[in-house]
Amino acid sequence: MAWHATTVAEVEQRWATSARGLGGAEAARRLAHHGPNRLAEEPPTPALVVFARQFADPLIAILLVAAVVTVAMRELLDASLIAVALLLNAVIGFTQERRAADAVRALMRLVVQHSRVVRDGREQVVDSAELVPGDLVVLEPGSRVPADLRLCSVNELQVDESLLTGESIPVEKDTAPVAERTSIGDRTSMAYTGSVVTSGRGRGYVVATGQATELGSIAGLVRGQEVSEGPLAARMASFARVIGVSVLAASVITFVSGVALGSTAEEMFRTAVAMAVSAVPIRSSAPVRPM
Repeated sequence: MAWHATTVAEVEQRWATSARGLGGAEAARRLAHHGPNRLAEEPPTPALVVFARQFADPLIAILLVAAVVTVAMRELLDASLIAVALLLNAVIGFTQERRAADAVRALMRLVVQHSRVVRDGREQVVDSAELVPGDLVVLEPGSRVPADLRLCSVNELQVDESLLTGESIPVEKDTAPVAERTSIGDRTSMAYTGSVVTSGRGRGYVVATGQATELGSIAGLVRGQEVSEGPLAARMASFARVIGVSVLAASVITFVSGVALGSTAEEMFRTAVAMAVSAVPIRSSAPVRPM
């Protein structure tokens, strides 16, 4: 729901809350229903599995076969060159995946441990994992926003949202709703998980927790499990398979044609392997940087 486009009264009605906050019993009931305010965590993939996954590619499979055959033919120099290419490709891919995992863990650390909320009409400090939709959160200078909030009260409140928008200048917040199609950087009626209060004070109702927050969406994108494979990625995977088959076919044709024209099988095999190796691209080394 576009909470930034709704009025404070609509948020209070939707989540059955008020300036007195939720009652303790109701907060416990909602916690059982919505779950804790945490980003989804998964056990880390073993490093050996991540490394082995780098070889699950049609083009890499061609090089693996070529390396095995060259070793069997005792062409150790050629086998060594192929092994270097395979190892370089695997190391780059392994590094990229590990940095992506580090980025997810860095995002998880942005969820604060404790938050000041209003419950049963009085302010109290609770574990941030226990925040639920409808909770009234108190924001103070220097505090980090613990969940996605629809602001209901502000006093010269400014929030640093560079984590989400990349914009280093703090955003001045307001309680008035904004247009539904407003970009996240201009949603002045909202405060998002992980952003930091630079000045002023405010209060806001929790409208999203855990994986449902904007920060949770980013973590899902980085992890690559919340979003289905896009059209470009699917086409690239299909193209890689076509290239793999084409390279294999071209190498076989080259080998057969050369032998038929009088060249030795050993010489033509080295030529076919050279063609296969030259056609396989090494991964891009652009790193995935933690946010």
